[in-house]
Amino acid sequence: MKVGILALQGDVREHARALEDAGATPVEIRYPEELNGVDALVLPGGESTTIGKLLDRFDLLEPLTERARAGMPLYGTCAGLILMATEIVGSHEAPHRLAVLDIAVQRNAYGRQIDSFEADLAVKGLDDAFRAVFIRAPIVESVGENVEVLAEHDGRPVLVRHGALLASTFHPEMTGDNRVHELFVQCLGR
Repeated sequence: MKVGILALQGDVREHARALEDAGATPVEIRYPEELNGVDALVLPGGESTTIGKLLDRFDLLEPLTERARAGMPLYGTCAGLILMATEIVGSHEAPHRLAVLDIAVQRNAYGRQIDSFEADLAVKGLDDAFRAVFIRAPIVESVGENVEVLAEHDGRPVLVRHGALLASTFHPEMTGDNRVHELFVQCLGR
């Protein structure tokens, strides 16, 4: 199974390691023609406005949106989740995004970099707690009726799934615990 990693910004190496450990073959994606060689794609964290502009500049926004709407599995972490969201709440815009996951998101909702934190999460499908790293994380304000909440923190969704789309407000690639990536790779085999 070849899983692309959008390699314009973010934790590309860390996601590649986690995907390899989960049994997938990671492939860095920078150009539209490279999308044809992968079965799924990870949208890593970073700065969502910058990533969105780079998606547009590298002519990836439209073909990636089309592939996602046609059923290509996506996993977005932090900024990747923002890029997947259909709605942005609050004053922070994110104009260049895929808008394929029925969630409303508030960007940088936990505060600045100094306000980053870790928390243990109960995740559906995992036996033991998952230690999650939240860095300038967004908050999922609401989810559509067909979106499944797999984990919460302080009563708010932090890991959601809808069909072939998985998204987290946290950075699982930073923990060395590959179980969330394994959940994504397992969904690809269905």
